[in-house]
Amino acid sequence: MKAAVRGIFVVVAVLLTLNSPVWAEIGVTDNEIVVGSCSVLTGPAMGLGTEQLKGARAFLKEVNEKGGIHGRKIKLLEFDDRYSPDGAVECFQKLLDNKVFAAAFFVGTPTAAKHAPLVEQAKLPAVGWFTGAQLLHEPFKRYVLNIRASYYDETREFVDGVWNSLGYRKIGVIYQDDAFGAAVLAGVKRGLKKYNAEPVAIGSFQRGSLEVDSAIEQVKAGNPEAVSIVGPYASVAEVVKRSRAKGWTPLFHTVSFVGTGSFIKAGGKEVDGTVITQVVPPVERKDLPLVAHFLKNLEKYEPGAVPDFVPLEGFVDAYVVVEGIKRAGKDLTREKFIAALEGMKNMDIGLGAQLKLDYGPQDHTGFDTVYYTVVREGKAVTFDDWKALKKR
Repeated sequence: MKAAVRGIFVVVAVLLTLNSPVWAEIGVTDNEIVVGSCSVLTGPAMGLGTEQLKGARAFLKEVNEKGGIHGRKIKLLEFDDRYSPDGAVECFQKLLDNKVFAAAFFVGTPTAAKHAPLVEQAKLPAVGWFTGAQLLHEPFKRYVLNIRASYYDETREFVDGVWNSLGYRKIGVIYQDDAFGAAVLAGVKRGLKKYNAEPVAIGSFQRGSLEVDSAIEQVKAGNPEAVSIVGPYASVAEVVKRSRAKGWTPLFHTVSFVGTGSFIKAGGKEVDGTVITQVVPPVERKDLPLVAHFLKNLEKYEPGAVPDFVPLEGFVDAYVVVEGIKRAGKDLTREKFIAALEGMKNMDIGLGAQLKLDYGPQDHTGFDTVYYTVVREGKAVTFDDWKALKKR
């Protein structure tokens, strides 16, 4: 009798094994792959998170409508980290509690400073960070996969442009006093060091604050010819508006994190002439296949959304996530997903010769190219020749 019972147990165990999927990865089932996002969905910088996710959804909805990837649809869970270091820790725990396969679509350096070590500890692949902070690039982190160029790339291009083409030697920085601001300030200093120079004046303001007068006066005293302003769109717009109200008109620059559309809306006509370095092409570049794809999908799946750099970046991020999952194969694991991304060498994803995705086993930075734009009559217009820029 005991032998017969044992035999039944063996048969049941074998049947269960045969009926179980060959994969056993967290967040992966027969028909679903769970991806989680920790982004800023409330507060002064919420436009960045909400717009990035509109772009991401515009790509993922099409993928799911067509049956998913290897028969599995992408389930996107969206959580709010409030652009807060404390909120980042709480949000990351939600990703773990919800057993996501991978994470994607993060926003901000202060939060990335918390998320990145947690990602490494949990061995959770995280793709598509809306920040160019160097802490995501150095030292190398296996589970952190960047797509956009770094702030070092953006600030290098800014410094080289004003130094070599415009002959400016006096450059100032107004920055948000946190990890984000510090990262871009370090990039400007690094760019100037090449010319044996330093910023002529530096001023700072509190994270997310619109109280920027003190920072303006600190930097204005150095009489710089160009000023790089670092912060979310509301703060940067306030710096430009108040500066011009005071009659102070150096060449202002800000990085892609600002959120171009939100910045222009917040600043109005007073932000005309501001240079913004960008990490994706302008949405007017309909000749680029992925940009055309983005415009079509955004209109179909996110009606009412305004085409801009931020949702386009979210769309590009989602494309890379999906491509990595496709290449990893049906027997999907996190390690195979990372290996698949690392195999994307000099890959044309439809953004032209200037932007080709290039990863490697010790290189998790997809792009290192920057576009130059300047705000003209309420739009960010591309330019190639810095000499064409004139002080307002």
